Amino acid sequence: MVKDLTNSVIDRQNILNNDMAIEEIKKNISVPGIVIDDKIYFTVEYVASFYEVDPRTIRRYIENNSKEFNENGYEVLTGQRLKNFFKKIENSGKDINVLTKEKVTRLSVFDFRAFLNVGMLLSESERAKEVRKLILDIVIDLINKKTGGGTKYINQRDEDYLESWYCEENYRKLFTDALRDYVVEGKYKYARYTDKIYESIFKENTKEYKTILNLNAKDKVRDTFYSEVLDLISSYEGGFSEILKNEYLKKGARLEYYEVDKLFDVFSEQKLYEPLKNKARNKMASRDLAFRDALHLRLTEYISPLDKTEFERFLGLKSQELLERMKDSEEVFKRLKERE
Repeated sequence: MVKDLTNSVIDRQNILNNDMAIEEIKKNISVPGIVIDDKIYFTVEYVASFYEVDPRTIRRYIENNSKEFNENGYEVLTGQRLKNFFKKIENSGKDINVLTKEKVTRLSVFDFRAFLNVGMLLSESERAKEVRKLILDIVIDLINKKTGGGTKYINQRDEDYLESWYCEENYRKLFTDALRDYVVEGKYKYARYTDKIYESIFKENTKEYKTILNLNAKDKVRDTFYSEVLDLISSYEGGFSEILKNEYLKKGARLEYYEVDKLFDVFSEQKLYEPLKNKARNKMASRDLAFRDALHLRLTEYISPLDKTEFERFLGLKSQELLERMKDSEEVFKRLKERE
């Protein structure tokens, strides 16, 4: 999917919140700036010069996107903070391209993230266009390196994944046993009610989900779910299994599909699931857009930029591949086994 950073605040923020990507971009863009306390700063004049536009253009973008810039490292220094800023510049032996310091009462400065933020928005500048291409190339390359060239199973790099996966396997068996024992025979009943759970949680059936993630016929969709989604599926499977059992005992005979459908509609609309469904939809839609470049059209209203902890969770040092982590997780499996 081709990303247009000038039009998507979510795509911009997903990059600006990714500290690993920012460091890689910094290595590839030569911008001297003013380094104070290990942080680099730029003035409006410098940013305008770099992107080859008039300073008034930069100020217009700041005014039109003030909230975004304020959240991404742009600030206006005044009073004592401005004096301290100038003092640190003098102590470093560097200079800054502004008017006589004694006459300056306000100074707009950008840190490196805000500097990139300008380049992401600036449609008038060819230089900014080149920066946007470089940024996207670096982000794609970084994710590929971190995930070994594929993001299909990036969900498995989460330290919570194994426990959620194991629990869901147990609840899945409980659910399929309930369908076997309490619902009339039918070739497709397992797929039918699995899809009903998926559609209730994230508004897609198995086939639609596989298409969006470009999975092949042999791929198990559960192996690609995030832990929050697996946890909610487990809750559905366990809760609905109990309802099927109780209705079977009450009726004294296996339930027909139309009876199961009515039961599921009531079960899935319980208010207690609403915040959990909203969370699962947000995590799936937002992470898949950022990491897998996959857009869940029915979940677009739930998409938000990932915060910094999400990038560390799935791409950082703590994230491990599933097979590596399984070697370190014998105690987890032992503990889970004791629960059965």
